[in-house]
Amino acid sequence: MIKIHEPGGKKRGSLEVVHKHGPCSKFSEYMVKPLNVEQIFTHDQSRVDSIRAKLAINTVKRDALGSKTTLPAKSGSTIGSGNYIVTVGLGTPKKDLSLIFDTGSDLTWTQCQPCARSCYNQQEPIFAPSGSTTYTNISCTSSYCSDLTSATGNTPGCSSSTCVYGIQYGDQSFSVGFFGTDKLTLTPKDVIDDFYFGCGQNNQGLFGGAAGLLGLGRDKLSIVSQTANKYSKVFAYCLPSRSSSTGYLMFGTRGAGSNAKYTPLSNSQGTTFYGLDLLGMSVGGTKLPISPTVFVTSGMIIDSGTVITRLPPTAYSVLSKTFRAEMAKYPLTKALSILDTCYDLSNFTTVRIPKISMFWGGNTNVDIAPQGILYANGIQQVCLAFAPNGDDSDIGIFGNVQQKTLTVVYDLPGGKVGFAPGGCA
Repeated sequence: MIKIHEPGGKKRGSLEVVHKHGPCSKFSEYMVKPLNVEQIFTHDQSRVDSIRAKLAINTVKRDALGSKTTLPAKSGSTIGSGNYIVTVGLGTPKKDLSLIFDTGSDLTWTQCQPCARSCYNQQEPIFAPSGSTTYTNISCTSSYCSDLTSATGNTPGCSSSTCVYGIQYGDQSFSVGFFGTDKLTLTPKDVIDDFYFGCGQNNQGLFGGAAGLLGLGRDKLSIVSQTANKYSKVFAYCLPSRSSSTGYLMFGTRGAGSNAKYTPLSNSQGTTFYGLDLLGMSVGGTKLPISPTVFVTSGMIIDSGTVITRLPPTAYSVLSKTFRAEMAKYPLTKALSILDTCYDLSNFTTVRIPKISMFWGGNTNVDIAPQGILYANGIQQVCLAFAPNGDDSDIGIFGNVQQKTLTVVYDLPGGKVGFAPGGCA
């Protein structure tokens, strides 16, 4: 799982990050069966669809949940493939909770007792707000309650003067409950009083044993915004390349991305998402003949929860064709779900993988680590880890496979995102 450690520097909270199905995770010891590759990609596509839907309704006011309204308890699946977990402490006394961290969401929520209708299985005991001396419900008249509309896409409800939140994802997973505050502990020296979060009493979905979600988006209720005075809206992470390795999630400016190359943030993709300007790509050192307008038309966001990078089909076609030419000596094999450029490498002891680079605004070129170029479902099915969208107008997404081993720095005051190689193994 994730272990919390004290940061060495002032004004910086740092958490270890592991893959939720790796040997460092207690999830595999608990009750959660790891997903197979087909399931991972099915869930990944559900997340992509959810992101598109949120962008499409970003400025549209949703119907109120009402004081007793609950979202339908359909059999859901994960909010995507948010495969990376951190552990934080909540309440007084502190209770450790493992949360999926997600740059594509704003609201932090966790399952809470009593489960009024439904709770899914999670690793730790479900948080009981009645057992915390610092928990407080938020009033329906609070401005923070009103902020839930942009954070969740739903107008909040009201029950006995207490604010009620509801958030539903593209694959029908959801969380509904009271909106409250409590003490959030990142490390022994990094404690946030009066942290606003959702206390979910009706939750559905396969969240992989995690207690809930840690929202790292750009909106008012995200942990990034709530800790602005302490960490200046700067955070960084490194996603490990192997399930047996650990990465980190770090808040604050000290030591964050000192050798990073930065690209400007775009504000064209709504209040939650981190938009970037992708200008081009190269394979094997040769720039691909893709018109920049292809990427301008689609736009691009960076997302810690989407597994596979999505590209406009026009761009993906050129990438795949060029990659296949570079890999001509290796036999092609059947497609793997959304991945259609796959190889049988069972007869090879060494494989030469052409380097792939992505060119971002601000003259920032990022080389994708070898672990981020191919996705293996065994040695007989090793695939190019990029996928096409359905249409050139669909939003592009820079996914977490391609982010592996990079230090990724989010500097909101500076309006930029930075990349540095070799942040973790």
